[in-house]
Amino acid sequence: MAILLPTISTSFIVISGILVAFGWYAIAKRQIERHMKIMKWAAICATIFFITYVSRTAFVGNTHFGGPDSLKPIYQTFLIFHITLATVGGVMGLITIRHAYKKNYAKHRKIGPWTSIIWFITAITGATVYTLLYLIYPGGETAGVIDVIFGR
Repeated sequence: MAILLPTISTSFIVISGILVAFGWYAIAKRQIERHMKIMKWAAICATIFFITYVSRTAFVGNTHFGGPDSLKPIYQTFLIFHITLATVGGVMGLITIRHAYKKNYAKHRKIGPWTSIIWFITAITGATVYTLLYLIYPGGETAGVIDVIFGR
């Protein structure tokens, strides 16, 4: 049961990243309607991820790295990199979507590719964090998010 919510949230962020790739492909082919539908689903999946992640963090806590102590500094650095990218990607995603809905396509086209690249990296690093925490090494204790990020 301890792995259920992390599996759900990670699945949704990975699906979101895959949908962004399909949306990017669709717009490159000038399939505007298809692009819009795919990107709406990508945003919905990202939102489900966010709600699941925040709920788990608030009610259960986050999982400490359970791998060897020698790898903890590398993991903590990687985790901070991932969280920073996820935050920047999330904000950029909202801005990109806002430009699309306001029909400000010049700004949407300018920021969209950067947002997509950051989102791809976020999905990949998120899946990597999940793999390290739950598949390769046994998860450690759960604690508040600040304690987990800084390894306290």
